[in-house]
Amino acid sequence: MFGFGQLINILKKDPKKIVFTEGNDPRILEAASRLLAGTFLHPILVGNADEIAAAAEEAGFNIRGAEIIDPANYERMDEMIELFCELRKGKGVTPEQAKETLSHANYFGTMLVKMGVADSLLGGATYTTADTVRPALQLIKTKPGNTIVSSCFIMVRPAATGENEVLAMGDCAINIRPTEDELVEIAGETAACAKIFGVDPKVAFLSYSTFGSGKGEDADRMRHAAEKASAKFPDLPIAGELQFDAAVAPRVARTKCPGNEVAGHANTFIFPDINSGNIGYKIAQRLGNFEAYGPILLGLNAPINDLSRGCNAAEVYSMAIITAALA
Repeated sequence: MFGFGQLINILKKDPKKIVFTEGNDPRILEAASRLLAGTFLHPILVGNADEIAAAAEEAGFNIRGAEIIDPANYERMDEMIELFCELRKGKGVTPEQAKETLSHANYFGTMLVKMGVADSLLGGATYTTADTVRPALQLIKTKPGNTIVSSCFIMVRPAATGENEVLAMGDCAINIRPTEDELVEIAGETAACAKIFGVDPKVAFLSYSTFGSGKGEDADRMRHAAEKASAKFPDLPIAGELQFDAAVAPRVARTKCPGNEVAGHANTFIFPDINSGNIGYKIAQRLGNFEAYGPILLGLNAPINDLSRGCNAAEVYSMAIITAALA
């Protein structure tokens, strides 16, 4: 089961570069200092070099060895502007407009990933989720075959056996009320992400209804989405629609849906909307003593992730490792 040592070992075999868009934030500097003490992940800090060095010195963090790139004097800015205009030619963006947009660290950092200077990006310590996702959608774009960006949380709790209990929950942060086809895409991406963290995914499409026990449009949407997902991913154990107790409690599953291979044993949960997803993962976090890692953005051509503005340095460090490992 999942432990950060596994991800670090993956990165040690193939070290990556990660760009932090808020290079002078003390939480970013502390995480960068910890990463620099290892040899598996190289931080790139966006911002003014003198300001970042002063902020690091004031906070007492050693960031010697970190790469600092300032949008104001980046040597490849002309090349970046040209590529940005090409990527946004449908919007008629001029070089002057591109230069102005690229003065903002969220866009500049995303272009560093697009140009291959960095393998991944972590932002949002001071930006909103939209300010992280928007440049990614415009410049990195979704993977072939994907139509949306979604997200999942990886939930981790120590178990009595000594191994961690690991669950995946999607989509809890991006899509307000996904359609049936979008739920199928979310399920596929969430299951693929779960596998990276050592989960053998058993996918439950959650509802207030179990296999038609409740009536209504929302229950129908989850049932139809589960059927479509089963057809698209025939090797993935999928069931739905399921109430949460039927999804996780074997005793309840034996009563409500006997013989189903997922019911009672689900570990990858697809929520019907952002309301239930956001509430659900936070209940698990606050009352179930799970550590919540995410939101991990899914469906993009490169790993780009969003931090909570209330994050601490330990969370930045953990999300940096997760983000880079996805590369």
